[in-house]
Amino acid sequence: MTQEADARGLELWAGIECTRNRVGDRYLDQLELSGHDRRIEDLDLFAELGVRSVRYPVLWEHVAPAGLEHADWRWSDERLERLRELGITPIVGLVHHGSGPPHTNLLDPSFPEQLATFAGAVAERYPWVEMFTPVNEPLTTARFSGLYGHWYPHAKDHDSFIRALAVQCRAVILAMRAIRERTPSARLIQTEDLGKTHSTPLLAYQAEMENERRWLSFDLLCGRLDEASPVWPLVTSALEAEEIAWFRENPCPPDVLGINHYLSSERYLDEDLARYPEAAHGGNHRHAYADVLAARVLADGPAGPRRLLEEAWERYGLPIAVTEAHNSGAREEQLRWLAEVWDGAAAAKAGGADIRAVTVWSVFGAFGWASLVTGGDLAYESGVYDLRAPAPRPTLLVQACRALAAEGRFEHPVLASPGWWHRNDRYWYGRPPDLPDVGPMRGDARPLLVVGGRGTLGRAFGRLCTARGLEARVVVREQMDLTDPASIAGALEEIRPWAVVNATGFVRVDDAEVETEACHRANTLAPGLIAAACAERDLPLLTFSSDLVFDGESERPYVESDPVGPLNVYGRTKAEGERLALGAHPRTLVVRTSAFFGPWDEYNFAVQAVRALRTGEGFVAAGDATVSPTYVPDLVWTSLDLLLDGETGIWHLANEGSMAWAGFARAAARTAGADPGGVREVSMAELALPAPRPRWSVLGSERGWIMPSLEDALARWAVDMGWRSVPVGV
Repeated sequence: MTQEADARGLELWAGIECTRNRVGDRYLDQLELSGHDRRIEDLDLFAELGVRSVRYPVLWEHVAPAGLEHADWRWSDERLERLRELGITPIVGLVHHGSGPPHTNLLDPSFPEQLATFAGAVAERYPWVEMFTPVNEPLTTARFSGLYGHWYPHAKDHDSFIRALAVQCRAVILAMRAIRERTPSARLIQTEDLGKTHSTPLLAYQAEMENERRWLSFDLLCGRLDEASPVWPLVTSALEAEEIAWFRENPCPPDVLGINHYLSSERYLDEDLARYPEAAHGGNHRHAYADVLAARVLADGPAGPRRLLEEAWERYGLPIAVTEAHNSGAREEQLRWLAEVWDGAAAAKAGGADIRAVTVWSVFGAFGWASLVTGGDLAYESGVYDLRAPAPRPTLLVQACRALAAEGRFEHPVLASPGWWHRNDRYWYGRPPDLPDVGPMRGDARPLLVVGGRGTLGRAFGRLCTARGLEARVVVREQMDLTDPASIAGALEEIRPWAVVNATGFVRVDDAEVETEACHRANTLAPGLIAAACAERDLPLLTFSSDLVFDGESERPYVESDPVGPLNVYGRTKAEGERLALGAHPRTLVVRTSAFFGPWDEYNFAVQAVRALRTGEGFVAAGDATVSPTYVPDLVWTSLDLLLDGETGIWHLANEGSMAWAGFARAAARTAGADPGGVREVSMAELALPAPRPRWSVLGSERGWIMPSLEDALARWAVDMGWRSVPVGV
């Protein structure tokens, strides 16, 4: 990230996703979904990040859904007082993508006066609070509620969109007026998802309109919307002249323009519909066109945060803060996006723009935004902390936030590689011709070392590191012998990795009963030796173990702290390898997993079952041994995230769900379009395998459950194998 001098005076703020939007008669509450409404101790985590200010909700719909006479302030009282004790300044939000209590909505002419009444009560109760965001992202909320019909009141016409926007902006002005009557020094931090639209030459007129329309909320608040504006006809078609004049007569310019910016905010319009999936098709009254993510099309890439901040500064000359900076996906991509936003803000500030802060968003992640919080899919995206654990679990972003807050800079080897939105593999619709190659990383950067390049795990790590833009050196046994300390030391000195992944191992469970020495060398001696070498150099180590360290006598899924009791040679070597590695190096992460299946080798159980059944052969599998089938791409992806997060000790990783081997074969067959009736179920005793297996080796976790479901994994596996098809995303 940027050098400290370039970021001088740039603050790090934080925020939590607190949307409470209405879909039909149902409210979707992010505070409830995240559990933050029940965890006041979360506020101490803000303090540990070192942030100075926090965007924090005192939501109208929470406090006074039935009117101020029935208001319940207890939750807000407790939280705001705790923030005050911690020395953190709250930026209080009153409506966050909401439409108010049930008795009103964004098309209700009385909405502004009602919100102002609530805002005045908030200011009276908390006279020490000086920063407010009465309505978050009025333009975005108006689009989703009045133009697209996603949220209440579910209108789908241009006039409703403009009216919903005007109602919210009027509410902001009246709310700030009411607040300043009690707190004259109160400041307006007005947020908006700025975005930018790009297009083909034919659709330049549409892009120009959208690029002017994106400023509407700020223009209304500043009282600068007039006949000279290119979007004047759009506004006058929905509002009376006196309604527009009211904004010019009652300006309330923000004290800070809050720019919320996401990778998805920049769009590209193209009339060549055949290039894009039908889900991207749309248009206006003149042309049909596709609307897609600009980063997936533009050879020069999106404009990016620095340019958008400069555009806002050039237009308004008002202080600016980035009030949301978040990216979903792999951990290093989240970090790269935060770094790009921080560096862009610092560069704009160095260029003369008054940039005050960057807000890391959302500290506790978000639910359902992949489906625009419409209630269908409430999938979770982790934030600075990951909530898929008994308590919020710190990720790599915690380290970044602490460093940015304290020093204005953060360095990590993964920042030497560009984010996916800059790499040449980002194009979904055909790579532009004559595109110069983007180097994977800086020449002085350190790679991730993956040992075991011929095995299933090693090959998967190599493939997924490439997909994630993680520079990796994948080596084989001839290049690094894990049973030879000198070979290990030589490879580590030559490669200079920032972390090591041990993906080697003796995997033939039955052969281990007779090849005991070879199994011991690979599964016990090697992890201990490489852990000792990593300890000497203070390098994080990721190594793998197995569900076969357990005896199968449990009546519940095994968790990390359960005692081991292996039944066979393979399990004993894995258990001893765990002990040696963890004892040699405190920065060792041991991942126990179970029953691999994946799309990149022909020898795993699921592929063999389906291939046999698709050719009409029968398939025999045990019905009395229950396991946790694990999809290799999910295992590798999640393990990389944990490694980046700095996790150590033992973690159990398997896809959520368990079944007997025979049931697994049937599930794989059904998903792949084969006949599951060809599976013949037998007992483990009938199979007469040389190595005894536990009857039950299902993995659970007391540290966190962060893998997708088995059903979801099987569906993706069938697609990856070419046995099913799905439409490409937009």
